[in-house]
Amino acid sequence: MIVSVLFVCLGNICRSPMAEAVLRHKIAEKGLEQQITVDSAGTGDWHIGKAPHEGTRRILDASGISYENMAARMVRSSDFMQFDYIICMDQSNGANVRKVQGGEEAELLFFMDLLPDEELREVPDPYFTGNFEQVYELVNAGCDVLLERIIREHLE
Repeated sequence: MIVSVLFVCLGNICRSPMAEAVLRHKIAEKGLEQQITVDSAGTGDWHIGKAPHEGTRRILDASGISYENMAARMVRSSDFMQFDYIICMDQSNGANVRKVQGGEEAELLFFMDLLPDEELREVPDPYFTGNFEQVYELVNAGCDVLLERIIREHLE
């Protein structure tokens, strides 16, 4: 069984590619690349085809996490059939994803639901806040929880 995850944010250059890269790194560390796939997408079309934002690249480089071959794309209705989990970074992304929802297969989640003890209920957008370090800390912690959940629910 292959479990697939799609992270979604607004432009697909900051939060969702950061989460994609971090989760891919964690998957590789556990040798689960053949069992779990990860992608990311945005709900807006401003950055289609572009690499992750400089701030995202900087923090991933500092952590030794690859973002090679990553390019922004938009979420598609077919993603609901292709992915097991679609994880939105904030409520606005969730509302926009629901507008293109093409099926009922994927489980739609909000990233901060993975971290119920955090006060924040949405992952702040560092494109506007500039705080890529805060987003990295949240993404890193949330990806740990998500990976544990996937292993427990699908791979054990």
